Amino acid sequence: MTRRAALMLQIATGDPRPINRQIVDGVRRMIASGELAVGAALPSVRGLAQQLTVNPNTVAKAYSELTAEGWLDARAGLGLFVAIPRQRLSHAERSRRLDDAVQRFVGDVIGLDYPAQALLDAVAGELALSLSKKTA
Repeated sequence: MTRRAALMLQIATGDPRPINRQIVDGVRRMIASGELAVGAALPSVRGLAQQLTVNPNTVAKAYSELTAEGWLDARAGLGLFVAIPRQRLSHAERSRRLDDAVQRFVGDVIGLDYPAQALLDAVAGELALSLSKKTA
């Protein structure tokens, strides 16, 4: 029997993103940072839904999106596994998503009245932390 990786995801009720988007973003981050290794088995739809106390259809939708984007491999009768890394998106799509993420970030933090350098330092620190997990 394959050992399932624990997904230490947090669902925030105050987050403006839908729950399935929070799951997708959380799993992507765990894979990109190396917290979930290639070949790691993910919890079943029902198992993760129970863990997060969400509807199984929400988890199924998130898993479906991650599989379609190439983050996960579905193996008939065995479950879902972290896929071998490959370039999943075109350069144009990556650039578009970066622009969207930056615009969302700026929109979220502009009202907090921090100096630009403090925001840049916070982002750099978070990236350094995520990248250090990936290489560890």
